[in-house]
Amino acid sequence: MGHFVIEVLVVVILFLLSRNSYNPPKKPLTEKEIDDLCDEWVPKSLHPPITKEMEEQIQSPILERDEGVHWGVQSGIQLSRSNVVYFKHNDMDSLESALEKYIRENSRAEKIRRYIVVEALYQNSGQIAPLDVIVKLKEKYRFRVMLEESNSFGVFGASGRGLSEHYGVPIEKIDIITAGMGHALATDGGFCTGSVRVVDHQRLSSAGYVFSASLPPYLASAAITALDHLEGNPDVITKLRSNIVLLWNGLSDIVGLSISSNTLSPIVYLKLKKSTGSFKGDMQLLDDIAQRALKEDSLLIGTSKKSTLDKCDLPAGIRLFVSAGHSESDIQKAAESLKRIAALLLSDLN
Repeated sequence: MGHFVIEVLVVVILFLLSRNSYNPPKKPLTEKEIDDLCDEWVPKSLHPPITKEMEEQIQSPILERDEGVHWGVQSGIQLSRSNVVYFKHNDMDSLESALEKYIRENSRAEKIRRYIVVEALYQNSGQIAPLDVIVKLKEKYRFRVMLEESNSFGVFGASGRGLSEHYGVPIEKIDIITAGMGHALATDGGFCTGSVRVVDHQRLSSAGYVFSASLPPYLASAAITALDHLEGNPDVITKLRSNIVLLWNGLSDIVGLSISSNTLSPIVYLKLKKSTGSFKGDMQLLDDIAQRALKEDSLLIGTSKKSTLDKCDLPAGIRLFVSAGHSESDIQKAAESLKRIAALLLSDLN
């Protein structure tokens, strides 16, 4: 009897499983039903509500940046999505005014990350940032300093360690130092130094790590070799400074142009004494000088050309990059060539 009951149950179960399920006919909703469903729907956020405390934490950093920084720095600032405040080029009164204004007008300033962004040696002018003054302002208004040293590393200081050594400012007072290695080290890539917290973040967030495009080992090895050469041959820096003085003396009486860079800068920047009235006109005139120098004397010089994206508004000029590898005859030839061509093309503007 028990077996019979079990067999009947199995048959019933199989029958139920094999039956076609009931599919009610599809019927479109009426307008009233749609309105009723919409009225009953309560939307729910996919993330928790942002509180005032959370909003303060995620607010974009504030960057007080010199209006004369080069395109590489500008591009990095743009990628950071920070709020940017500009101050006049290498003008510490303008910087302090901008810092004081920001602190005065922002009640929550202490809870926002704040940086002063400057170049140690400005590529667009050859001017040197007064680091000692910048550090005092940083401490007074409680900002951090981000110092770009691509053009100053291997140049300034007794051993070429950069602007902090030049001014005698303790390295710990500079929060972030960045530099490209394509200048004094004659290789590629770059480096970032600072506190352990800063460098750990940079190591994991830099483009080289994110895009798996790390520096090839042979370029890193070339940088190390260049550093060893600088440490073992301090006379290289002495020779560089001697060449800078030599070029300055050679160009002191050039017609139509004036040297606007710092006397210690290996970037000797020449600008027109009298502008044509437009940046485009000035650039055309300076390009003519550069082309004639290349064609007539095989002298390759650079002008301050820039893309339409570059927001630097400093005057157009000619950039001469002095190296310790230049001989005295190289420097003299360059000075004589520029003086001769400038006398021909700029005599009317003198």
